[in-house]
Amino acid sequence: MSFDRIQLQRYGWNDFFEANFNTLAEPDFVPGRIALEYNQFFRVHTDQGELLAEIAGKLKHEAAKRSDLPAVGDWVALRLIEQGTKASIQAILPRRSKFARKSKGSKTEEQIVGANIDTVFLATSLNQDFNPRRIERYLTIAWDSGAIPVVLLTKTDLCDDVAERVAAIDAVAGGTPVHAISSVKGEGLEILAQYLTPGKTVALIGSSGVGKSTLINRLIGHDRQLVKEVRQQDDRGKHATRHRELILMPNGALMLDTPGMRELQLWDAEEGMETTFDDIEAIAANCHFSNCRHETEKRCAVRAALSDGVLDTARLENYRKMQKELGYLVRRQDQFAQRVETNRWKKLAKEGEARARWKRQGR
Repeated sequence: MSFDRIQLQRYGWNDFFEANFNTLAEPDFVPGRIALEYNQFFRVHTDQGELLAEIAGKLKHEAAKRSDLPAVGDWVALRLIEQGTKASIQAILPRRSKFARKSKGSKTEEQIVGANIDTVFLATSLNQDFNPRRIERYLTIAWDSGAIPVVLLTKTDLCDDVAERVAAIDAVAGGTPVHAISSVKGEGLEILAQYLTPGKTVALIGSSGVGKSTLINRLIGHDRQLVKEVRQQDDRGKHATRHRELILMPNGALMLDTPGMRELQLWDAEEGMETTFDDIEAIAANCHFSNCRHETEKRCAVRAALSDGVLDTARLENYRKMQKELGYLVRRQDQFAQRVETNRWKKLAKEGEARARWKRQGR
């Protein structure tokens, strides 16, 4: 089936996705991009406009884990149903990037926050929400996602020491662009235009109350997103955004809005750790012992850097904390993979037994 490439390019379609879509053998498939997920239903952008879609039973059956199912930002292959008014999602095209975290709670699962993102705006406010350690965590996940991170320090109108706090984030950002803005006053927003270009996707990530919805409303030019008040005693906000949504901006860019994240646990972020903490990695390479734990060992370059004031103690502690978190996660992932494999073989054995029974009964 033919489709309008020009219309699809508005939503980020390019040669990469077209080449992968063309490998699918079914002639009646059409491409679309997931804009919103709600209760197992999806709103999908296609060249013919928006469609409501559900996941096909086969795709659900073949999905070994949660991340094998569609996420907001994914390009998918659709089969039209009900005279083209609805669709079923038959396949997910390979992702160019994905911002992923460990799912909330005790489950050891990957949760895709957004897929096929070009730039990630990591937002934190300059009032009581300000936390360089949180930015280090955000940067670690962002660098591992395949997208380019940009730090947004919001609510400059509520901060008396903006320059000092920008410098504190610059010190841990490792060259990542850092922009201080005020959505209420419109300060600093013009610099964001370089990232918000037609056909490019920008994800907006941050905890509740940092002003994500206010920023989107300001960039769009009208109140599209619900804005909720922030508690004065601790600057905590309620979730104004309840669902991840891909929004087409007036200038042709795409903004992936996300609910506030009070919990952002790591998932498979080894490369992100190396990039975010490259200063610590470089210092550690000069330790006398290759397996140095930087605690009591002699000729430890990291401890020497702490003594000399070259390395910040809080930054090192956060690095150690996140390393332990990753180590624990790897062990849990191995256990989870073993359970999945065991369950898969049990399922195959049951299906084999069922087929054998049917044969014996001559069916």
